[in-house]
Amino acid sequence: MAVRRATIYVAGLALLAGVTAAILTATRKHEELRAVGHPEAWAFVLLIGWSFIGSGIVAAARGLGPRFGALMIGAGFAWFAAALSASGEPVPFTIGMLLASLWIAIFVHALLAFPGGRLESHAARVVVGAYYFQAVVLQLGWLMFTNTTTLDGCHGCPMNLLLISDRPRLANAILFIEQPIVGVVALAGAVAILAHRWWAGTPPARRSLGPVLASGGACLIILALDILVEPLSYRGGQVIGWASVIAFSAVPFAFLLGLLRQRLDRSAVAQLVIELGDHAAQTNLQAALSRALRDPSVQIAYWLPDAGRYVDTEGRPVDPPAEHDAHRATTTVDHDGERVAILVHDPSLLEDPELVHGVCAAAGLALSNQRLQAQLRARLLELQQSRARIVEVGDAERRRLERDLHDGAQQRLVSLSLDLSSVGARVRDDPETAALVTAIRAELARSLEELRELAQGIHPAALTDHGLPVALETVATRCVIPCSLTVAIEGRLPVPVEVAIYYLVSEALANVAKHAGASRASISVARTNGSVRIEVTDDGVGGARVGTGSGLTGLADRIAALEGSLEVRSPLSGGTTVRAEIPCG
Repeated sequence: MAVRRATIYVAGLALLAGVTAAILTATRKHEELRAVGHPEAWAFVLLIGWSFIGSGIVAAARGLGPRFGALMIGAGFAWFAAALSASGEPVPFTIGMLLASLWIAIFVHALLAFPGGRLESHAARVVVGAYYFQAVVLQLGWLMFTNTTTLDGCHGCPMNLLLISDRPRLANAILFIEQPIVGVVALAGAVAILAHRWWAGTPPARRSLGPVLASGGACLIILALDILVEPLSYRGGQVIGWASVIAFSAVPFAFLLGLLRQRLDRSAVAQLVIELGDHAAQTNLQAALSRALRDPSVQIAYWLPDAGRYVDTEGRPVDPPAEHDAHRATTTVDHDGERVAILVHDPSLLEDPELVHGVCAAAGLALSNQRLQAQLRARLLELQQSRARIVEVGDAERRRLERDLHDGAQQRLVSLSLDLSSVGARVRDDPETAALVTAIRAELARSLEELRELAQGIHPAALTDHGLPVALETVATRCVIPCSLTVAIEGRLPVPVEVAIYYLVSEALANVAKHAGASRASISVARTNGSVRIEVTDDGVGGARVGTGSGLTGLADRIAALEGSLEVRSPLSGGTTVRAEIPCG
């Protein structure tokens, strides 16, 4: 209610100020500096003033930017106040001359503070401060030493009531400081700031800033031409004056265009509701939110209260941006009073909180449902990682046992065999003892061989020392039937992958020897598209299955822990193919 009442008061004052400025402009009896000397000038006075005030009222009333709206309203009233210089009476004429440039300072302030109404950078504050200094301090200093009744270009002007002493040289010096020095430098700074905002802006920021920055930048360029051209040519000054009327009239409409674009953004919320309602299960939620927010960089991070962390759609951990990250911002999504997720998006969206909150409210239920799926995937991922860690620990323990057997028991048995050889040489003359020593040595050799096979089964030393091709060649050589081997990989694979391939081939060939009744087998290992593919085939009787005592069940778990897949094709008509694919980066 209070906002509505204030809006009515401001609109009434704008109506009164506009009519007064239009009447003064239409009935002008003299020509002051920068006046547009045509009867239709009163219409442009109304157009510019009312468009600024009107757009400011809309911004303030809709809550889209109260600060920015106040600046636009202030610029409109300052513009009407400058029209008092058209009066033939000394008091309003003096007020109008004093406030002649104030509206430009407020306009630049609004332009550099768009859309939030705050000057975000030190450079912007310096430029705006220079404009206010020019519009208030230098303009007052110029009037204090300028006799407007005798001033060239101000024929028939009333007395300047702020005149202290008529000193044309001092007045001209102040005017030179006001326009060519302060004016041009401040204009250049404002244009540079706008250009930097456009260059550094992200697509959402450029979309919202584009119309206002383009029209506002054009106005600044026209102001620069006004400073440079008008002193050189009265006709040129009139042309620039008309151009400035057109350009400044367009600025508020560019702002209203921005408001219309924001209203169209609101329709994206309704479209999102329809999309999620009709096809919620099939909808790519992240893509839908990106379209609704008009930000292709949107990311979703789901909150897992039990784990106290965020995860993505696939259940992988996500670290939210830092609190003071200038390039990314976050918005929390709640559903039924519970935190569901956060949206990571472009910081420019924070300038339109209604759109962001509307999208979050519309997508709250869908995000809550998808959080359950993300939570399930996170648990599956944790289970997979846990299984991989168990396999890794098991392999490490196998390597340790293999080293202990090799460095301990095997070495002692080898040493014992050498000692027995020495004993056998000494008892050569005692046939019975020599035969006993020979028998012991033979038994020791068989035990040593069995121990080596045990160590090889625990962990293949050839794999660690010489790589996968050599280790697989050893396995193929030990096969009881002819076996061909093709290995098309370069360099070493990750250790868990190599171990899994070795055991897979070993187990498959062991099954061929025990159950297949095959006459030949083949092994193929190739690396393609970030994965390694293993295939073991035979021409046996077929009928093999995973989980039927074939020994492949444990290998299936090992390969699954590496995010791989295992497939066994073994029709009863004959032949078996064991095929696996393991990602390896």
